Amino acid sequence: MDEKLYIPMGVKTETEIFPGFGRKQLLQSIVGSIGAGVVALFIWILSHNVTPAVICILTGIIGSVMMTTKDQTNLSVVDQVQNMVRFARSQKYYPYAYGDEWRMNK
Repeated sequence: MDEKLYIPMGVKTETEIFPGFGRKQLLQSIVGSIGAGVVALFIWILSHNVTPAVICILTGIIGSVMMTTKDQTNLSVVDQVQNMVRFARSQKYYPYAYGDEWRMNK
């Protein structure tokens, strides 16, 4: 019996706009772009200069798309940060407390 297990590679579970960027990533990047727009609005209100505000909003849009695009391992920067936060929250710290196990010191 020579049965081989076939595991398909590169199969995507959702349609993508471009490689590594699907509908979920589009929503995440829209939220990031709106956040960058709010920061750009504050910059414009404080400085009354359009140039830094435009640079901020363009950098926010490009950065949010870059951070939500998945790579070959099917993980994005946002996914990696979420995994790191989840791991850090799951770790418990149990300091060692020495006890006299055999009750020799009385």
